[in-house]
Amino acid sequence: MAIEATVNGKPVTLTAEPDTPLLWVIREELGMTGTKFGCGIAACGACSVHIDGEVVRSCSVPVSDIAGKAITTIEGLAKPDGTLHALQAAWIAHQVPQCGYCQSGQLMAAAALLAASPSPSDDQIDAAMTNICRCGTYPRIRAAIHAAAGQA
Repeated sequence: MAIEATVNGKPVTLTAEPDTPLLWVIREELGMTGTKFGCGIAACGACSVHIDGEVVRSCSVPVSDIAGKAITTIEGLAKPDGTLHALQAAWIAHQVPQCGYCQSGQLMAAAALLAASPSPSDDQIDAAMTNICRCGTYPRIRAAIHAAAGQA
């Protein structure tokens, strides 16, 4: 079954089985490995992407659900000219990543938060950032989100 969608601003035709998780289509069919597999049950957030601007856990979304929709992965967060998203620059400036495994999902969740709430409070950040970071970089994540909000 062919599924038409837009990924990072480019039209794509996907040929995976309809029940294949979007995560595996992104990684295996499209070759974009920035979106990570963590738990497979939508609990950890390492696989977070945007579908039509909303953050979702791609391990639990069947590819059939994205027909006609716009998907943004971590590879599409920066501008087409390579300019980093304000969050990516803040992540670097605040030295957020430790092991780095969860960070693409963290960035995608933070980007959705800032799109919905350009100047979030600590409580809003805590409520929106449900991704798991085993390294415990949550204070640096919060600081980077505040810094990026100040740049917007």
